[in-house]
Amino acid sequence: MNSFYHLCFVVQDIGRATEDLTRTLGVTWSPVRAGTLGDWDYRIVFSVKGPPFFEVIQGPVGSPWDATDGSRFDHIGYWSKDVTADKQRLVTRGAPIEFDSCPYGRSFTYHRLDSIGAQIELVDLAVQPGFCDTWAQDIAAMPALDLDDPTAGP
Repeated sequence: MNSFYHLCFVVQDIGRATEDLTRTLGVTWSPVRAGTLGDWDYRIVFSVKGPPFFEVIQGPVGSPWDATDGSRFDHIGYWSKDVTADKQRLVTRGAPIEFDSCPYGRSFTYHRLDSIGAQIELVDLAVQPGFCDTWAQDIAAMPALDLDDPTAGP
């Protein structure tokens, strides 16, 4: 099985969510950061320990991280050596693209799997050093998803 590197929760209140995960599971967090993608401002944080990491995102109405209907488990994140090729492989395998950040100058995609009520995220392996510098210093390189292997899968 391919190694995922994070589990993401989309939440209505990032402070409450991280406090709850700390209190109940002892999760420790990097500082919350603000981000922008297109017209959407969001807040994001990753757990200190991993992989796998916990990711928590709070985003506005209409964004991919809209939690108007309630906080939720959102996606499982994988590194990809080639997001363009891998996103087509996932579509061919029955996981349609829910959101593609490429038109916004980023390189990640969300693919819907209705049977589990969540998404698979592909993130360009080229941004892994920046991820590590920001969220996970002193961590070994994490492997990419191998969709060429017919026995491997997310």
